Amino acid sequence: MRKALLWTLAVLITLGTGVFQRLTGPTYPLKGRADVSGRKVSYRLDRSAENSRDHEVKVVVSDASVTGAMVWKRSKVDEPWVRVEMTRLGGALVGMLPKQPTGGRLDYRVLLTKDNNETSLTGEAPVVIRFKGSVPAAVLIPHILVMFLAMLFSNMAGLAALGGKVKTRKLVLWTLALLFLGGFVLGPLVQKFSFGVLWAGAPIGFDLTDNKTLIAFLLWAAAAIMGRKGRRARGWILAAAALTLVVYLIPHSLLGSEYKYLQPPR
Repeated sequence: MRKALLWTLAVLITLGTGVFQRLTGPTYPLKGRADVSGRKVSYRLDRSAENSRDHEVKVVVSDASVTGAMVWKRSKVDEPWVRVEMTRLGGALVGMLPKQPTGGRLDYRVLLTKDNNETSLTGEAPVVIRFKGSVPAAVLIPHILVMFLAMLFSNMAGLAALGGKVKTRKLVLWTLALLFLGGFVLGPLVQKFSFGVLWAGAPIGFDLTDNKTLIAFLLWAAAAIMGRKGRRARGWILAAAALTLVVYLIPHSLLGSEYKYLQPPR
């Protein structure tokens, strides 16, 4: 009964972490509502796109008297904003952002006009969208599942170590194995398809997703080593589980791979 309760708690913590990632990650669509001349307009603006084609930006606005435009420029480049008028297609306004190199980012804002009053849906803050390559589902889905299983076993190992009555050795080894498979086998494949490199973390880069995976793996490797031959490693397991939870709470793709544009001559 106690073991079943711990597994239930581990599942709930893991699911909560997944929800938090989806709500805070910089690649998930930005959602909100804006007041456009007294009318509330809901929007869902993408922050990730495939670089095989131009990206469609679509805002549902049933009021035919509302017109729209977009302004965009390359992120972190000192250049003028480009203005693109949006086209009305039925009950929506649609505009296109030009595709970018792998890892390229654009800043963009959507402007809606009614009664000669122009409103930016996101105010002065632009939406940042990053372009990446397409990842086959056969690689992406197993990667996601394995990484969440690693988080599940990590949480269970931590809870078991905290209670002190459930054996932790197999849980530690499962966590370590899943982190290796998800983070160092499937993860680099996802990175290769998305951004053209297998690894962008330490010591060759600053990709936060790669680096936090490395930190979690090293912590669990230390816990596994300290628990050899039946030795108690309760403190190491608790530390590894707690720090793994912290690194998983860091938004996915934060400080991710980025294409470096050349600055235009002055």
